[in-house]
Formats: sequence, structure tokens, C-alpha cells
Amino acid sequence: MVADRSALGPAGLQAASPHGPGRPARRRRPDGQARHRLRPLAGRIPGAGRTDVSRRPSDSLLLAATLLLAAGLWFITFALKGPSFWVKISISAATLALLALRLDPPGRVGGRLDARTWLTGLGSAAALYLIFWLGRTVSLALFDFAGDQIGAIYHKGEGTPAWVIALLLFFVTGPGEEIYWRGYLQRRLMVRFGRWPGWALATALYAGVHVSSMNFMLVGAAAVAGAFWGAIYAQGRRLAPVILSHSVWSTVIFAVFPLR
Repeated sequence: MVADRSALGPAGLQAASPHGPGRPARRRRPDGQARHRLRPLAGRIPGAGRTDVSRRPSDSLLLAATLLLAAGLWFITFALKGPSFWVKISISAATLALLALRLDPPGRVGGRLDARTWLTGLGSAAALYLIFWLGRTVSLALFDFAGDQIGAIYHKGEGTPAWVIALLLFFVTGPGEEIYWRGYLQRRLMVRFGRWPGWALATALYAGVHVSSMNFMLVGAAAVAGAFWGAIYAQGRRLAPVILSHSVWSTVIFAVFPLR
């Protein structure tokens, strides 16, 4: 027989509670509220809501292993003679991108090609081209070796048709580098050390792997470009505009309007 709860009164209701006397039933939060309160960083840094990103020792070792692979691939690309430079850099970038996609779900490294993406990507590519044009002008005025080292960068790609270079840069090298260096490496460093410390460390590592080229101008260019794209990613937390910016910029500066 079920008692009429309205007739029990406050004391009776408390005693009849399944939680026992003195323990009123707890009010349940709306679905998902507690979950979101436990993840305050999820909306600030990509991947911050995941407790397994760059937190365990195994994650740090895995990150270091991918970085060693990147350094090895860049050494083969820039320091060793062999096939076409553009083929080697494309294979290296594609290898790192596939590894990053394997380690992180594909949906985490993309983004929509909306109007904002196009505006940011194309605008930043134009701005970076202007920065490099100014940097070249200043470097030629200050350093006697600048002209030879800039020429050496372009000399590596001689023998490959411009249209092949453009296709490789736009569809392979540009996207591949950003998927790994910003979408994987920098994102994990940002989660572990904070947004801007992670950005600074990722920029230093990106420039560092270019040291094997023994070309001061190239290392400096990598530092500037890495800091530029890394800042866009750190600020907006969207990889699509950075991929577009890198792809367009590299295609223009190496295949369309080179700054020899």
C-alpha cells in the first residue's frame, strides 16, 4: 500500500526519502552541467578538455619521438643529396601529417572553409609575403652573405618545373607541415605549458630543425614564418586558415613570384 505523500508533511517526507532520515534527496544537475564545470579549459585551447593530451609520461615520450623523426626527415631533405628537393620535402611533410592524423582523430585538425577562413588565410599569406619582401631588402643591405644564402634556397629546387612545385606546395607540403607543426606539436605544447609558452617553444623547434641546412637565412625565415602561423593558430585555435595561409604563401613565394 502506497502512502499519500502529501499527508506525510515535511518530517514524513524526510523519513520516507530513499536517502534516509536527515538526508534529503539531492537535486540533480541538468545533463552535462557537471561535466562542463570539470573542463574549464575546453573552450580555450584545442584539446584542453582531453585529460590524456600531453599529460602522461608516455605522451611526452611520443611527442619527443615524433620530433626526432621530424629532425631526421629535415636533415635528409636539406643536408643530404638525392632526389628532387621538392619531392623530399613533400614526402617528409606528408609523413609527419599522416602520423599526426594517426595519433589524433582527423576531425580535430580540420576546420570549415568559411568566409572567415578565406579572409584570414589569404590576408595573412599576403601580409607574410610583404614581411619577407621587407626582410629580404633589409637583409641584403645588412649582410654580405644574405644574397648567396637566399639564392641557395631557390637553387635547391632547380630542375623541377614550376607547376610541379606549385602543386606540391599547395596540396602536400603546406597542409602537411601545418597539420604536424601547428595542429599536433604546437597544440600539445600549448596544452602542457600554456598558450604562449607553447607557441614560443613550438616556434623554436620549427626553426631548430632547419639548422641542418646550415643556412642562416633559412633558419631565420623558418623562425619568422613559424612564429607568424603559430600566433594565428594560438589566437584563433583554428587550423584551416593556417593551412590555407601556408599553402598560398609558399606557392607564391617559390613558384609564382619568387624573392630571389
